[in-house]
Amino acid sequence: MLSPAQDAILLECAKDNPYANLLAVKKGNEDDPRVKKLATLLTSSEVKKFIEDKYKGSVLPVTSG
Repeated sequence: MLSPAQDAILLECAKDNPYANLLAVKKGNEDDPRVKKLATLLTSSEVKKFIEDKYKGSVLPVTSG
């Protein structure tokens, strides 16, 4: 099976792209320690490296929180 980067016909430009995955929480849960931990993990260098290695540019990691 081809990776998304190998199978893609065209890659979208990341700059000013309105499509992104977000971490959204119910109002009042912003300070929940589990939410804070998840946000930290999602923006970690380990997750960034995994995304870069796995998706070879067809998915871009978050660069700031």
